Amino acid sequence: MVDRDAVRHGYDGMAATYAAERSDDGRDVDILDEFLASIPDAERVLDVGCGQGTPVLRELSASATAVGVDFSRRQLELATQNAPDASLAQGDMTRLPVRDGSFDAVTAFHSLIHVPFGDHQTVLDEFARVLDSGGRLLVTEGPEEWSGTNPDWLDSGVEMQWSIAGADATREQLRSAGFSVVDEWGGPNELADEEDARWVFFAARLDA
Repeated sequence: MVDRDAVRHGYDGMAATYAAERSDDGRDVDILDEFLASIPDAERVLDVGCGQGTPVLRELSASATAVGVDFSRRQLELATQNAPDASLAQGDMTRLPVRDGSFDAVTAFHSLIHVPFGDHQTVLDEFARVLDSGGRLLVTEGPEEWSGTNPDWLDSGVEMQWSIAGADATREQLRSAGFSVVDEWGGPNELADEEDARWVFFAARLDA
């Protein structure tokens, strides 16, 4: 099972390595851009697990209310540099520090996968809570259930842990939280140890 403290300490400790490995190009960012283009009227967007500042914060903070939440203090410190116009808060995905119905869209870009299996439904319920009626969600999962630990992720000397529920379980959990899946995309997992590792991206709408 994922240890939240291990994940938080991991992202604190490998901030520089993670920044060097991440890219603003590739299939992941194309999908994110496509999702953002599908919600042109979204004025309030919450990026959960924002890390050092995803394109959500960098691209939208000038034209919309863009808020990033992460539980790694070091990642948030870097986000203040990469997305200076965004609002940032430290918090846990299972208890988001925002009011009910506060946002038009939520993005969870490679963040749900670091939450223990038993809390995935709680997190998706939280996304539904903070969205306004008809709000949109983009969330990333793996295609199959898998959990694991890498004591030296990205050759950083830092441990990282994952709990991936798989696409079938995530579809059911989204429906249980009150979402309808609008679209799905597949894309490569460029930071995985296995060359054929992939992500599944779910775009969903909160039912009125």
